[in-house]
Amino acid sequence: MKHALIFAAGLGERMRPLTDHTPKPLLTVAGQSLIVWHLEKLAAAGVHYVVINTSHLAEQFPDTLGDGSRWGLRIRYAYEGPTPLETGGGMLNAMPLLGPEPFLVVSGDVWCDVDFAMLPTEPRGLAHLLMANNPVHHLHGDFRLDAQNRLHDDGEPKLTYSGIGVFRRELLDGWLEAVGDAPGADAKPPRFKLRPLLETAIAHGMVDGSHHRGAWTDVGTPARLAQLESELRE
Repeated sequence: MKHALIFAAGLGERMRPLTDHTPKPLLTVAGQSLIVWHLEKLAAAGVHYVVINTSHLAEQFPDTLGDGSRWGLRIRYAYEGPTPLETGGGMLNAMPLLGPEPFLVVSGDVWCDVDFAMLPTEPRGLAHLLMANNPVHHLHGDFRLDAQNRLHDDGEPKLTYSGIGVFRRELLDGWLEAVGDAPGADAKPPRFKLRPLLETAIAHGMVDGSHHRGAWTDVGTPARLAQLESELRE
C-alpha cells in the first residue's frame, strides 16, 4: 500500500483552549506531534505518498511538516475551506489527489501502536476497519466483528472503530443516496459523515475488520492528551 490519507481538518472544539492556536493533530505528546507519530509509522510501513486534509489553521501543516521529504514521504495537502467537510466529504474532496488503488486512512487525532504494515493492502470488500476495545467514553462501541472478520451494525459485543482503516475509492460511489438529505450534503463542496456510507456497505457484507488489542487512544480532550503523555513517558 503506497498511498495514505490523514484526516486533519477538524476544529478541535473539545480540546480548547489548546486548539485555539494549534490544530489538534499538531499537538505534541511525548516530544512530537500526533501527526508525526503517524507519518513515521506510515513511512516505516512502506507508504510513499500521503494526502493530509486541512481546514482549521491549515497553513500550520505545510509550515510544520513541509513536503514530507524528511520522512521519505511525499505530502500533498487537500484544503477543505474554513468549514471542515466531515469525514465523508473530506475523503471525497481528497479523491483527486489519491490514486486508483486502495489507500490507508488515519485519523490525525488518535494515537495507536499498530503496525500499519499488518493491515491488508486489498480489502475483501470496500473497506477494512481496525477495531479497538471500547474506551470509557464510548462503551457501546460501533460495530460487531464476527468470526469471519465481517463487520455488522447489529448484535453484541461491539468494538470501536479506531479511525484507522484501508478503503477503496468505490466506497464513495452513490454517496448521495447513502447520506440522503443530511445537512451539508447539498453544499458545494458537499459536507457529510463517512458513517452512513460504512453502514450501507456493512449491510451488504462489504466491510471487514480486525481487532487491535494493543494501545489506542482517541485524543479528544485535554485530559486524554495528558493521560497519553503520562503513559508514553512511562
